[in-house]
Amino acid sequence: MEGEEGVQQPQLVLANKLFLLTQNDVDDIEKVRLRDEVFNFIITNDMAPLYETLVASKVLNLDQTALDAMRAKNDDELKKLEEKIADAEENLGESEVREAHLAKSLFYVRIGDKEKALEQLKVTESKTVAVGQKMDLVFYTLLIGFFHLDFDLIDKSIDKAKKLFEEGGDWERKNRLKVYEGLYCMSTRNFKKAADLFLDSISTFTTYELFPYDTFIFYTVVTSIISLDRVSLKQKVVDAPEILTVIGKIPYLSDFMNSLYDCQYKSFFTAFAGLTEHIKLDRYLHPHFRYYMREIRTVVYAQFLESYKSVTIEAMAKAFGVTVDFIDLELSRFIAAGKLHCKIDKVAGVLETNRPDAKNALYQSTIKQGDFLLNRIQKLSRVIDL
Repeated sequence: MEGEEGVQQPQLVLANKLFLLTQNDVDDIEKVRLRDEVFNFIITNDMAPLYETLVASKVLNLDQTALDAMRAKNDDELKKLEEKIADAEENLGESEVREAHLAKSLFYVRIGDKEKALEQLKVTESKTVAVGQKMDLVFYTLLIGFFHLDFDLIDKSIDKAKKLFEEGGDWERKNRLKVYEGLYCMSTRNFKKAADLFLDSISTFTTYELFPYDTFIFYTVVTSIISLDRVSLKQKVVDAPEILTVIGKIPYLSDFMNSLYDCQYKSFFTAFAGLTEHIKLDRYLHPHFRYYMREIRTVVYAQFLESYKSVTIEAMAKAFGVTVDFIDLELSRFIAAGKLHCKIDKVAGVLETNRPDAKNALYQSTIKQGDFLLNRIQKLSRVIDL
């Protein structure tokens, strides 16, 4: 089940290539290469059910001879697996029966038959007693979920895994589940929880079947930057030895993180521009690309304005290496959306910050909630009187 160090689960590598084939930002020559690699992988692993799906969605062209050959191999292998199960049930013990059913489950996982794989994993679970082995079956289900980006399946599987851990379970599997849950949270735009889970897993990372360690560090940094305050970012990310050892291998990421913390905003925008392609072509981050772009700009603008009671728009534009018109348009959008607490004096060309007082905000919130509660009580009293 576990991936060897640095080796990603082959089906997830395939899923990423299939994702890239759908992107307009990938050039046609690269898509030709990717399509060949996808076809060769499918032929090598006899993935007839997946091939039929990809042909139907016009991702690949139909090669009837290849499809017939894969179907024949699948039928032959399935027959052998069924014979092995029958033999184990008749002549061997419970452990051998479970192993035979597991082999059939992994066969369906390998050929990309989602429904039959999930069905067979349930059968295998019914033959499984040990909590650790049940957890491994949940991890297989999670990998199927991430291949198809079936977030409902992933969510239910994570909940199931947590319930199993209440019965027992080792720390190694618990730590691996944190990474799976972190990836799920990041994929569903819960960046704060994803950052916390990834940071908890940095020193114990063994989940190579999901992605390489470099990719894990990339996800940890990009989620942490928009989730943590400056002090936490410094302690947990900027100075973290596990991150420092590999961050240099990922283009632009070191400059992206350090220029933000060191308030080198011009360098930050340069690094950010270089990193956008990486984020846009990431299978899990792609749906949240525009959202992430907005959030990171909110973080950096708020950090700059934190140091000033008032500052000229020209000075801010110069600090970021952009034009006055650009920064004016940017800030007006964020101010209107309530993301930045400042106002623009267009005549004087000045930005005036009006950061809300924390105590005053808490007081206003308490009054508002109190009014809401009183209204509810009054409505309830009228119902009771009736």
